Amino acid sequence: MSRPFTSSPFRQYADKLAQTLARQDWQGVTVLANELATVWREGRRVFICGNGGSAANAIHWANDFLYPIAKSGGKGMKMMALPANVSVLTCLANDIGYEKIFSTQLATEGEPGDLLIVLSGSGNSPNIIKALEQAKLSKMKSFAVLGFTGGKCKDLADVILHFPIDDMQVVEDLQLIVGHMLLQAFCQTQNSGTT
Repeated sequence: MSRPFTSSPFRQYADKLAQTLARQDWQGVTVLANELATVWREGRRVFICGNGGSAANAIHWANDFLYPIAKSGGKGMKMMALPANVSVLTCLANDIGYEKIFSTQLATEGEPGDLLIVLSGSGNSPNIIKALEQAKLSKMKSFAVLGFTGGKCKDLADVILHFPIDDMQVVEDLQLIVGHMLLQAFCQTQNSGTT
């Protein structure tokens, strides 16, 4: 490295994130919140998946909805992160192909009335596309949190939360922000005694 960093790239990144948040229409998040509330109230299950950083975010969401929303009493949400079980992932990837690692789990675990959330930058990952296709076969409602152009997932998911920005790190930040927005909304609802 020839020169020390200045604050410029950090300010640019912060500005890009702030501008994306400021121009977003949050109606899709409202729809997702209401659907999650129904699934939670009825004791059904939520499945969530993604690849790479999006996989880590999916696991983070599942953690947040299992415990923090239950702190004021009652049960957390039944949310399963499909990328979390390394044994299952490596078995399925080795035996039937990486593109089926999520859809095969959904075919076994998912039931009508359950919910699928996919997190994807491009919206074109074959295993995410197959997960959305399986959700339809299993009569599950699907949501997609997408970046870039939204890719093929825009035509497959029932509800789209699209952030049209060509920056994977910002897209991954936004996935986590949406999860945290939902978490805080649910915690506030729990504390006020309404769901």
